[in-house]
Amino acid sequence: MPEAVTGKNNGLQLSEEWLAMLRERWPLLLGLLVLTVPTIVNLGRETWSTEIGAHGPIVLATGLWLLGQQVGEMRAMRTQPFAGYIAVGLAAALGLYIFGHAYDFISLEVAGLYGVGLVIMYRLYGARALWRNFFPFLYLAFLIPIPGWIIDQATVPLRAFVSHVATEGLHALGYPIMREGVAIFIAQYQLLVEDACSGMNSIIGLTAVTLFYIYIMHKASWRYSLLLMAFIVPVAIFVNILRVCALILLTYYAGDGVAQGFLHVTTGILLFALALIMTFLIDMVFQAIIGIRNKRMAA
Repeated sequence: MPEAVTGKNNGLQLSEEWLAMLRERWPLLLGLLVLTVPTIVNLGRETWSTEIGAHGPIVLATGLWLLGQQVGEMRAMRTQPFAGYIAVGLAAALGLYIFGHAYDFISLEVAGLYGVGLVIMYRLYGARALWRNFFPFLYLAFLIPIPGWIIDQATVPLRAFVSHVATEGLHALGYPIMREGVAIFIAQYQLLVEDACSGMNSIIGLTAVTLFYIYIMHKASWRYSLLLMAFIVPVAIFVNILRVCALILLTYYAGDGVAQGFLHVTTGILLFALALIMTFLIDMVFQAIIGIRNKRMAA
């Protein structure tokens, strides 16, 4: 019962802190809201509806929740901000936002909005509070869309490896498959490697969600966090090999229309979930190993 009462009191205190901030800073927050709404609409239309940006709503919701959990701590360690930094930072961020919004560069628009948010948080709490509670701000930076051509270029070696393993593996199982350049041929069908390996675009979202899980579960142990982070890319590669194999087999047995239709998106969602489950399982295995080692050391 005391724990329940304490949790309830903490929740009430947090709500009161948010209400106090809204009462004191409502013009500032209203201005941020005016900038945010059109950008959210643009993100939903241009980025969040695609595989490369599907993690956006999750990051936004969980990132704001993290900030809400740390408002009290940031208020307690508030320091006086420097007016010059606020003026320069706000001018640069607003300039970036206006340019991106005017010329439909969603990456620059979101980066500008993110900068405005950082300046406002600096104005409210100072540099020390932001530095001591840096993770929510780092995590929310994943909302800034990385241009697709940058991700495509960065993942070229990974895509080549994924397509090679998938085609060689299915060929070893007796399927009539071969890869030639950017195309995969199976029976009378042809798939483009770029389309089949498009799941590698989800590596940004997988990184963001995995970092959130690591922070929530193991934020006190940075060495262990780095160990789990090292598995992000291997897990992404493994699940994308499974996805490419699934798309190739769907094409072979059900035709190109089925594989490139609804099931193309469905396999991406299912294997994204599989990647998260694999991360949880890896964490559980390491925790079990650490537990066994600690028991042996204590014996």
